[in-house]
Amino acid sequence: MADRLVIDTGPLIALAEADALDIIGNLPIEIVAPDEVRRELDTGVSSGHPIVDMSSIRIVSPRQPPSRIAVSNLGAGESSVIQLALDLDIDWVAIDERKGRRAALAVGLRVTGSLGLLGRAKRLGLIQSVKPFIEKLRQRGEWFDEDLLKRFLAGLDE
Repeated sequence: MADRLVIDTGPLIALAEADALDIIGNLPIEIVAPDEVRRELDTGVSSGHPIVDMSSIRIVSPRQPPSRIAVSNLGAGESSVIQLALDLDIDWVAIDERKGRRAALAVGLRVTGSLGLLGRAKRLGLIQSVKPFIEKLRQRGEWFDEDLLKRFLAGLDE
C-alpha cells in the first residue's frame, strides 16, 4: 500500500507555483487534505495565489475540530492538518511553516514539506533535478535557509 500524507496549504501553493503539482500527484502516496485547506486555497486565489488543482488530493473533514488552543497557536489549516492526521491515523504530514512543523513533531507525526516532496520525486526518478523548481520558487519570492538548501541538494547529489 502507498504511503499516506496529509498536506497543508503552504506546500500546495509552493508546488503549484513551481509547476510541480502534477509531479507530486504521481508519487506513490495517497494525499489527503482537510476541507479547511481547500477553503484557504479558494480564499487565497483572490489574494493572488495560484489556483491549485486538487484532483489528485482527497478532501476529508476531521472527525473532530482542532482544539481552540491549537487554532490560536497555529493557523486553521495547520491545526486541521494535524487533527486530520491524528483522526485518520496517518503519521506523515506536509507542512512548510516552522511553527506548524514543530507542533506536528510534538504530537509524534513525521514531517515533510514542499522540498521534501520534490526530493522524493527525484529519488523515485520522476524528475531529474529539483533545482529548476527551487529557482521557480525563488523567482516568486520564496525564501529558503541557505544551509538547509545546501544540505538538501547535497543529499540529492545536486
